[in-house]
Amino acid sequence: MLTVNGLKRLHLCVSFDLQDGECVALQGPSGVGKTLLLRSIADLDPNEGTVKLDGTLREAMPAPAWRRRVTYLAAEPGWWSDTVREHFTAWDDALPLVTRLGLPDDCGPWSIQRLSTGERQRLGLVRSLMLRSRVLLLDETTSALDPASVTAVEALIAERIANGTSVLWSTHDHGQARRVGSRIFAMKSDGGIEESRP
Repeated sequence: MLTVNGLKRLHLCVSFDLQDGECVALQGPSGVGKTLLLRSIADLDPNEGTVKLDGTLREAMPAPAWRRRVTYLAAEPGWWSDTVREHFTAWDDALPLVTRLGLPDDCGPWSIQRLSTGERQRLGLVRSLMLRSRVLLLDETTSALDPASVTAVEALIAERIANGTSVLWSTHDHGQARRVGSRIFAMKSDGGIEESRP
């Protein structure tokens, strides 16, 4: 279980628990702080408060180890090498996920420059899924995808949730929030969250 208690970053101040195998949808207008919250939980930005995974404090482990367990995926993932394959430690192991999300199995040598935003989003998701994290923090992961790709991503994430992965999924799509979330957190302008059921 992920426990967030009194997390503060700029105007944010939130507390909640995320159970194993639970997906909570995070909603709210642009600029309200959804990305700030996700990045703070992943310890990518300075913040105060207590964040624990299965009772272990975030500070009790090195930041890279925490981020392998509690993984943040940006709407526009980062790229640091020239080709797709270079971003994966085990490209052959990633291929089944790559093809399942509608990309061809020969895309490994493709230049990152030739990828569409949607292709980069799907490959970024595969990269994150390869870590087999306990918690996924998804930030508008399907914002650039066509309906078929959205369906494929939601099905893949649903399988991970069924196997115990916890997900906090930021989305502007109200239909998606109702489909994927067992609870919905609406982020308010004062930096708090209001919980509802889909």
